[in-house]
Amino acid sequence: MTFAQLGLCPPILKALAEEGYESPSPIQEKAIPPALDGRDVLGCAQTGTGKTCAFAAPILQRLDGEKVSGRPIRALVLTPTRELALQIQESFAAYGRHLPLRSAVIFGGVGQAPQVEQLKKGVDILVATPGRLGDLYGQKLIDLSKLEIFVLDEADRMLDMGFIHDVRRILGWLPRQKQTLFFSATMPPEVRGLVDGLLVNPVKVAVNPVSSPVEIIEQKLYYVDRGNKTKLLAHLIRELDVKNALVFTRTKHGANKVAGDLAKAGITAAAIHGNKSQTARQQALA
Repeated sequence: MTFAQLGLCPPILKALAEEGYESPSPIQEKAIPPALDGRDVLGCAQTGTGKTCAFAAPILQRLDGEKVSGRPIRALVLTPTRELALQIQESFAAYGRHLPLRSAVIFGGVGQAPQVEQLKKGVDILVATPGRLGDLYGQKLIDLSKLEIFVLDEADRMLDMGFIHDVRRILGWLPRQKQTLFFSATMPPEVRGLVDGLLVNPVKVAVNPVSSPVEIIEQKLYYVDRGNKTKLLAHLIRELDVKNALVFTRTKHGANKVAGDLAKAGITAAAIHGNKSQTARQQALA
């Protein structure tokens, strides 16, 4: 199976090839055709299955296929975390680089002025976290009356993070007539209730993760006294020629200390934790 066989247009196929995509993942294979047809889709899929492409590519193609005057928000992607929102926006920018569509991302933890400025210029696709979307909608800086496509991503995490009431409120602002693409790794009763009230005759798509991390990660244990832990870590990073590593610490202070000790040992490192600003977290991730 190829992306061309799924019915995607040449500009998107070109962008996917440039991103190194060779063949569709199971969720892309199952979700892209009905999404292109304008059907509601209920996807049971975890992060890492390729679901962002499964909804982003059809959205880009559908919006490009129907021109509208002005530049109203025609697609809204609601997602639980700032980092995920940023990743999704980057995917829209990558897959849509050969199309004349504009996308933007809004989230809390940073000043709203640059986000508002971008919205004023007009965007076709908006990726948002519930809090900041609610803030800007409340200030009448966002108009969702022309919305055609709505994506709710990681619905079960929305529930876990306490956003389910915000989501219900946001649903009340959207036009009744729209295409909805709904993704969740699990289907607890509250999420099932959302599905029943939101989706019309949906195509159900379920995929298992390619392999669970436990199956593909080799695990090793080193016994080492506290004073030598970071030294051993630095030694292993060098000896094993590690390109990227994720190190978990028990405390925020511990994260800062390990990052500092690694930097002193000549290894580039950055800490990320709740005491850092959103900007500092993004810089650390980058």
